[in-house]
Amino acid sequence: MTSADYDTGLLAPGWAGSPAAAETADAAFLRALLDAETALTRAQAALGLVPDEAVAAVTEAAAPGRFDLASLAERARGGGNPVIPLVADLTRAVGEPYGPFVHRGATSQDIMDTATMLVAARTLDPVLADLGRTERALAGLAAEHRDTPMPGRTLTQHAVPTTFGLKAAGWRSLVLDARDRVTAVRGSLPVQLGGAAGTLAAFTAYGADDATALTAAYARELGLRAPLLPWHTLRTPVADLAGCLAFTAGALGKLAADVLTLSRTEIAEVSEGSGGGSSAMPHKANPVRSTLIAAAARRAPQLAATLYGALAAEDERPAGAWHAEWEPLRDLLRLVGGTARDAAELTEGLRVHPDAMRDHLGLTHGLIVSERLSAELSPVLGRARAKELLTEAAERTRAEGRSLADLLAEEPELTDVDLGEPTDPAHYTGSAGVLTDRALERR
Repeated sequence: MTSADYDTGLLAPGWAGSPAAAETADAAFLRALLDAETALTRAQAALGLVPDEAVAAVTEAAAPGRFDLASLAERARGGGNPVIPLVADLTRAVGEPYGPFVHRGATSQDIMDTATMLVAARTLDPVLADLGRTERALAGLAAEHRDTPMPGRTLTQHAVPTTFGLKAAGWRSLVLDARDRVTAVRGSLPVQLGGAAGTLAAFTAYGADDATALTAAYARELGLRAPLLPWHTLRTPVADLAGCLAFTAGALGKLAADVLTLSRTEIAEVSEGSGGGSSAMPHKANPVRSTLIAAAARRAPQLAATLYGALAAEDERPAGAWHAEWEPLRDLLRLVGGTARDAAELTEGLRVHPDAMRDHLGLTHGLIVSERLSAELSPVLGRARAKELLTEAAERTRAEGRSLADLLAEEPELTDVDLGEPTDPAHYTGSAGVLTDRALERR
């Protein structure tokens, strides 16, 4: 088996071909592991702990193409992680006299955790770019359809009118919430450096007067944060990643769930710009982008739960809790990376059908504005009589298929009441426009 046989994404169309696919592939993890190793050598050289010649030798030897991914994967079984065989191969590639400076003072978890943070950082950057695309597309939709009326739906049924602008503004608000969380986590991703048991003892033994200064130098080399403490079993960085990724998948999942509902054949108030086909039905234009986003939103919480479960890590290195993080974290990064891409494509191509929305406001023959009529008629008839009259009229509307406005116009008690505007759903969207404007003020 060659490296080309790994990570093709055959069963994962949600992330296949995305930036996240490239940044989380086995080859990307290998690059991150080698980057972590070379950065450690550079950081030690910056503090005078290793000769500068060692930096050049390690950097030259650490070309990813020189390492056999399949062999590393197979040999990782021996020690339970891929760092052990990689260090052996890298040390051999560097050779004498500088081979002994490879990985000096570090433990496998230092390199594995640091590489994981590098992979996360490199994956979150395009995620943030795609969230920006989605936000801008939704801002345009919200502004364009600020006053486009449509049925509001609660518990699957028509409730009162709303506007598509407000709905799009709500989607955008969730996207911005996700952006803020991802941005905060991206800026807090730390290196890991603790040595065998989190005391940095080996670095002191190799001549470091202040081993914590080495952690700071290591962080500078990699563009990550220097942690207050080694976090071998203090897994806040992983838990924070899990939280922001699961939230992002869910936030985009809300958008997808609404699009899936509104694009049903019977509703058709929106449609994806380029629907997917069917192997059996030539007429189909399936909402594929929304479908893939919805699938990711269903998987993400369980993956995050595994990562939260790994917080309960015993001793200074756990047997199993740390190892349990690797695959679900990569899956989460891939899922959210693909989902962010799909959300950007979905919103940039989303087609809105205001005529269908307006037509659907009349499906209940005026019952959608019964709340407003109750408020309008109570001062005229009294609250009890208004409720009684509207209840009777609603029952007749459902039974006879006549409009609520026509039935009310026949009531002698309402002869002098103008029912035109109060029975028009388009004139009962409340503060939807103002709320949309306020939402769009957020940057």
